[in-house]
Amino acid sequence: MPRITQLHKSIDGFQFLKYKFSYLANYKNDVIMDNLLSILKALSDKNRLRTFCALLSYEELCACQITELLQVAGATVSRHLSLMVNAGILKNRKAGRWIYFRLNTENFSLDPIFKWVRQQLDGSNQVEKDLKSLKQITLIPCEDLCRKQRGEASCPENQTEVSG
Repeated sequence: MPRITQLHKSIDGFQFLKYKFSYLANYKNDVIMDNLLSILKALSDKNRLRTFCALLSYEELCACQITELLQVAGATVSRHLSLMVNAGILKNRKAGRWIYFRLNTENFSLDPIFKWVRQQLDGSNQVEKDLKSLKQITLIPCEDLCRKQRGEASCPENQTEVSG
């Protein structure tokens, strides 16, 4: 017999409801804490923080542009972006072959975090360097970045993009 059912039989209905609501409240508090930890973890890596700062200045960036900025392997960038999406910090959309990322501005509870990070990193040499690099990176078509990062076989010049 399940534990709650045994408990229910041993106490009256009111006590059972009190126990049940207490259990649910604790569960909700655990979820809140887990969500916060997920957000903080997503920002606790230098490359994820650099990505976050880039997206504070650019409405949307393609995964290939972020890869070019960070100068790390595409698989590494993919893991970073996945963690940030799962934490709820980023949103993504697919357009043909390309996946674009942006800050999750739909979740208003993130606004104070976004503001705090922006204030803390105001004047950072790394952020300034990254924004300067992004000015150049965003001028390069995604197809060319793909070829540079993955080679011609992965991104042939004559392949047409499919809109989706």
